[in-house]
Amino acid sequence: MPEHRMPASRDGSVVLDIGGNIGALVVEVSGEWLGREPDLVPVGASAAIMHTEVRERHVDGEIRYAAVYASVPAGEYTVAGLTPIFTVEGGRVTESKPLVDH
Repeated sequence: MPEHRMPASRDGSVVLDIGGNIGALVVEVSGEWLGREPDLVPVGASAAIMHTEVRERHVDGEIRYAAVYASVPAGEYTVAGLTPIFTVEGGRVTESKPLVDH
């Protein structure tokens, strides 16, 4: 059975569930990541807490590629295949600059 890929998202089509101790993380990557589902791993942990599909995003007339982790407990995280550590704060959206795999 062929794998189903989600369509591109547009402005306002992604719902974030944030507040209190829960934030969101948006990680922008290159188009080569389209369709991948990178794991989100807390720093110091050995297992991922979630993954999400990298989708084409239509934002302000531009095409971008990003993984949106819509509801993440506050803390520090790595994303499989990427070098930086991301700090998520409750009630806020953390957005990366465009990244490429290492």
